[in-house]
Amino acid sequence: MTRSLARIADIAYRRRGRMVLGWIIASIVLIGLGSNLAGDYHADYNTPGSQSKQASDLSQRAFKGYSGQEIYVVWKDPKGAQSPGAKQSMDKFFAQAEKVQHIGRHGQIRVSKDGRIATTTLPLDVPGWEVKKKQGEELIDAAEASAGAGLQVELGGEPIYAAQESTSPEGLGFLAAAIVLLIAFGSLVAAGLPLAIALFGLGISSGGLIVLLANVIDVPNWTTAVSGLIGIGVGIDYALLVLTRFRAALKSGKDPHDAVVEAVTTAGRSVIIAGSTVVIAVLGLFLTGLPYMYGVAISASIAVLVVMLASITLLPALLAYLGPRVDRLRIPILGRRLDKVEGDGESPAARWSHLVQRHPWFAAIAATAILLALAAPALGMRLGFPDAGNDKSGTMTREAYDLISEGFGPGANGPLVIAAELPQPAEGHAAIEKLASQLRSEEGVSYVPPPRFNEDGSAAIVTVIPTTSPQDEATQDLVDHIRKVMPEALTGSGATAYLGGVTPALEDQSEYITERMPIFIIGVVGLSFLLLLVAFHAPLVSLKAGVMNLLSVSAAYGVMTLVAQGGAVGQLIGIDHEVPIAPFMPVMMFAILFGLSMDYEVFLVSRIREEYLKDRDTRRAVADGLAKTARVITAAAAIMIVVFLAFVASPEVFLKLFGIGLAAAIFLDATLVRMVLVPAVMQLLGHWNWWIPNWLERALPRLDVEPGAKEPLTEGSQ
Repeated sequence: MTRSLARIADIAYRRRGRMVLGWIIASIVLIGLGSNLAGDYHADYNTPGSQSKQASDLSQRAFKGYSGQEIYVVWKDPKGAQSPGAKQSMDKFFAQAEKVQHIGRHGQIRVSKDGRIATTTLPLDVPGWEVKKKQGEELIDAAEASAGAGLQVELGGEPIYAAQESTSPEGLGFLAAAIVLLIAFGSLVAAGLPLAIALFGLGISSGGLIVLLANVIDVPNWTTAVSGLIGIGVGIDYALLVLTRFRAALKSGKDPHDAVVEAVTTAGRSVIIAGSTVVIAVLGLFLTGLPYMYGVAISASIAVLVVMLASITLLPALLAYLGPRVDRLRIPILGRRLDKVEGDGESPAARWSHLVQRHPWFAAIAATAILLALAAPALGMRLGFPDAGNDKSGTMTREAYDLISEGFGPGANGPLVIAAELPQPAEGHAAIEKLASQLRSEEGVSYVPPPRFNEDGSAAIVTVIPTTSPQDEATQDLVDHIRKVMPEALTGSGATAYLGGVTPALEDQSEYITERMPIFIIGVVGLSFLLLLVAFHAPLVSLKAGVMNLLSVSAAYGVMTLVAQGGAVGQLIGIDHEVPIAPFMPVMMFAILFGLSMDYEVFLVSRIREEYLKDRDTRRAVADGLAKTARVITAAAAIMIVVFLAFVASPEVFLKLFGIGLAAAIFLDATLVRMVLVPAVMQLLGHWNWWIPNWLERALPRLDVEPGAKEPLTEGSQ
């Protein structure tokens, strides 16, 4: 690997103009193709083999394509929701809305007790997430055109939510990262290089490859926000590592060519291992078996691969142009930071490491206890999807939610839909009527309209309106209860019923992901362990990395759960009451965090190993490795933290929680794990850090760890 990287660095230096021009042309071509051939964002959130999926399929077959999902329409008029003026305006709205693709004829109109609020639904012939943004915008335009003269018209549902204007967190994350870089380097030129790499990566991946990918597979509309921020974070981190090593080489007296080669063959190697680990972890999302996760996994992997490649090709070419001028345009006061590139044996980081190494058992136990304490709230994590009651005030979906709740109770925002197959129509009809009557008397049920039967009487739909909101735990309990009641009520009729609708569909996905989580974790941890084992030829170091990353991810789950519970902590980011955690979030967080946490482990252990190979003194190697990487890893972690905290600015609750969880994990990993656990455990292991059985050493491929590296410590060399 070192020889290959040296050749790449040499080419980047000698043919710097062609290298930079090649990246510019690639960016222009791919962004241009993305603009003209962009696919539509789309995701199928149905859970394979679930009861809600069966309900949706039956509804579409038996009721002329009805998917079991709807657009919620609600209007309010002080003169009365059924007054002549309101009726005329709403008739005009329905005439326009029912012309929009995928929209069916509106259903029964319900009027509130005071007569001022009315609601109905527009049935969809596809799931809400398959309706295009343009069609949602057409519905919003029709509603806004019909409102006025005291009439308020609001719409709810997934297509309306997707069509609303939303802010993208990438810009805020990029700005925050720029500020941290300026503080870390104190130079506009040095700070600008990692930002340039991140911009190239963002343009090529989010502006080109990912939108083109949407033509081939399902890509959710929130994918670019997630992959974009990951790309910005790791892109800046990887460039920061290479840039810091280049500056250290220059300061040690090397000429620009040799400095570029040293930076790429050492820091570049760490970048490749770290980036590959992130990609492997993210591609582990394929193990969930959920189609929409495939698009997320590939998109995030593309974002990481692009910036990883740019860090070892484009960045060296830019460094070749700049040479010693990389520290130009110093900022007053901050510019003094440039005089110190890496720490030494007397730096604060080295002194801290020696302190931890003198008391390794205490440090290891204390750090582990803190991480486990932070992880404890995760035991009470409740999975589910936040409903429209959490949307930003003033948005149409939030106004619709509040208006429906005011007139009919919060449960009317998430109807449950029973789809039944009736092979014996006569007996089936009677059984369905009996089931509807029984459900009207069940606790937690607000309203059950008369059942609907298809033309040949072979299928029926029963709509159930709960008393509680879609995200309320009581609604999930009601879903479970109805699923137990249905088979008993239909016994002897030959009918088969399935409970669907948005809330049951999301609960099915929660259960599905929970069941597959162990397979996913084993797969990601196992593959990452193998990659580190091949990279370092040190089983105990690889195992240690996996265990520590599991601890930091668990602690992040705990912090996220604590924030989701609302209260004083949640209010800091705009969550003032308990909300469930979207079921795909723990899986996505695990994949992303496990990969990103490995970044810092690889950065640090690579440098420790480099120091260890000089004289095989573990104590000195750990202290010097920590000292020489402290500044760059601290800056990299700070950048990643502020980038992920940009998610807090998103109006979507799940992205807020996502950002808090990711930022918490990076903070803990860069402090408790890197500064306490790693030096303590490596001190306890001593020479066993680099032990490897002879048979395993012979079996593993060698990646030319460092130029002139000595043989690892095998069984025969203890």
